[in-house]
Amino acid sequence: MVSVREIQENNIALYQCEECELKYRDAEFATKCEAWCKEHKSCNLDIISHAEKV
Repeated sequence: MVSVREIQENNIALYQCEECELKYRDAEFATKCEAWCKEHKSCNLDIISHAEKV
């Protein structure tokens, strides 16, 4: 089961992939990212294009 972590950064709720630690504003993308990372041991460019630029 995939369970992303919700964090607060600069008063904004972000969701973090536990595998690669990228952060997203949308929990759905963080969940997709974590599932992909766990299964493929890599990142998916289509998914990570939605990550926050911190």
